[in-house]
Amino acid sequence: MRLVDYLDKGASLGGDAPCLVCDGRTWSYAEVGDLADRIASALAGRGVHPGDKVAILASNDPVAFTCVFGISRAGAVWCPINPRNEAGENRELLDLFECTTLIFQASYAGLVDQIRGDLPAVTTLVCLDASYDWALGWEEFLACGVEPADRPADDDLAMIVGTGGTTGRPKGVLLTGTNLETMTALTLMSYPWPEGPERPTYLALAPLTHAAGVLCFPVLASGGSIAVMRTPDVGGFLDAVAAHRVTHTFLPPTLIYMVLDHPELEATDLSSLQCFWYGAAPMSSRRLEEALTRIGPVMAQLFGQTEAPMMISTMAPRDHFRPDGSIAHERLSSAGRPAPLVTVSIMDTDGTTLPRGERGEIVVRSSLVMRGYYKNPEATAEASAYGWHHTGDIGYLDEDGFLHIVDRAKDMVITGGFNVYSTEVEQALMAHPAVADCAVIGLPDEKWGERLTAVLQLRPGRSVAPEDVQAFVKERIGSVKTPKQVEVWADLPRSKVGKVLKTEIKERLGS
Repeated sequence: MRLVDYLDKGASLGGDAPCLVCDGRTWSYAEVGDLADRIASALAGRGVHPGDKVAILASNDPVAFTCVFGISRAGAVWCPINPRNEAGENRELLDLFECTTLIFQASYAGLVDQIRGDLPAVTTLVCLDASYDWALGWEEFLACGVEPADRPADDDLAMIVGTGGTTGRPKGVLLTGTNLETMTALTLMSYPWPEGPERPTYLALAPLTHAAGVLCFPVLASGGSIAVMRTPDVGGFLDAVAAHRVTHTFLPPTLIYMVLDHPELEATDLSSLQCFWYGAAPMSSRRLEEALTRIGPVMAQLFGQTEAPMMISTMAPRDHFRPDGSIAHERLSSAGRPAPLVTVSIMDTDGTTLPRGERGEIVVRSSLVMRGYYKNPEATAEASAYGWHHTGDIGYLDEDGFLHIVDRAKDMVITGGFNVYSTEVEQALMAHPAVADCAVIGLPDEKWGERLTAVLQLRPGRSVAPEDVQAFVKERIGSVKTPKQVEVWADLPRSKVGKVLKTEIKERLGS
C-alpha cells in the first residue's frame, strides 16, 4: 500500500466523515483527499517526478500532514525532518536524502534560510503559512498544478527517515509501503479497536514526524478521525480526550508522567479511552502501575525502532494484568511479546542464537524490517549480518515469551522519547576549553526515562559551573542533547589501555 491508500480507504467508508480536527476546525475525508490531490498536482507542476524526495519541516499541523498524502499521490518519497534538530543536522539530512523539494512552516524559516544556500539539489522551497522572496507561498504553490505522473509500479519506497550516528554522517532508513503495511496490520491485530459502527478517534500530541505520525495510518484505514494538537500542552491533552471522546493516543513516558501529575487528571472524563500507547523510552514500572490505576486499564506498550517501525514487540492493555485481574508486576518492566508477524531472537556476537533467559543482542526477522540504509551498503550489511536485523539493543526473552531490554550496545541514551548518542554529546563537551576528558551516560529517571548525565575531567587549574557547560552544549547541539546532570571528577575511571569505563561511572553514580 502507498501512504495515500490509507486515506483513500478511510474515504471509501464515507467521504463526509471527519478525518482531521484541529483548533476547532474539522476536515472531512473528501476535503483532505481533495487537498492531497492538489498538492500532488502542484508537486508535479514544480518538476517533482515519481521517486523524487520531498521533505516536510513542520510541527504538528493538519495541512502539513496532508502533504504526506500529496507526496504519496505524486509517487514521490516522504522525508520527515525533525524541527528539533539543529540547522547543520537538518542540512546534512536534506543533502543525504537528495531532496528536491522542502515544505516548511514559517516558524522554521530562519533555519531554512540559514541552510538553503548549501542545498543545490533543493529546487523548490514552499512555505505553508507565509511568503518570502526566496520561497513559494502556499497558494502560489498550489497554483502550479498539473496532472501528476503515475507512480513507478516497481518501487515500494514510501519514506526515508534520518537516524543519528555516533560517527560520520547520519543514516537514512528506507521504509517501504510493505514495511508500513506490516506495521499497520500488527497495530490492528495487537490492540483493541472499536467494534461495530463506532470509529476510532486518535489524539496526536506527540510529533507527527515520529511515532505519532505512523500510528495515524491504521486509524485512517478504519475511517477514524485524528485530532491534531499543535503544541505539547498536558492540560489541553486532557481536555481534548474528553471533548473528542478519544479512543487511541500515544505519548512517551515523560509526558505520561506529566499527565499523572496534572491536577485535573482525576476530574477528567477518560472513559472513552481504549488504547493509550506508551513507548520510545523506558517507563518507570512504578509510574506505569499508577497509570493503570488512575488513567485506567488501557495502557498499551509498543517497542520498535526506525529500522523496524513501532511493532517489534507489543503489550496490549490486557497483558498488563493476570487472569484474576491483578496487575502483572513482573511484566511491567518488559517490552511485551514479539508481535505476531515478527520473529525475535537473542544473538551472541558470533551469530549464535541464545536460549531463553540468556542475554544478547535482540535480532529480528520480519517484513517490518527496513529495505536498508540509503546509499550505505556497508551499514546495511552490518545491520543484517547472519540474516537477521540487528537492533543494537541487549535483552533476553523470559520463560513466558516476554522481551526484556537491559542495555544498549551502542551507548544510545533515550531521554524524553528522543534518541541521543553519547559520542555526539561528548564531542560537544570536548570543545569546551576547560574540559580535558568526559563521559556521557544515561541514568534512570522518573521523568525523562533516562537522564542524560555528563562526567567531566577538567584541565589543570580550570573550573567551570555546570550551568555554563549546559549552556555551551545547548548552543551547539540543542536542548534535547544537553546533559541534565553535570558532574566534575578529578579523574575518570579507565581501563589498562586508557579507555573510560562507563560501567564504573554508572556504578559510582548509583545506577
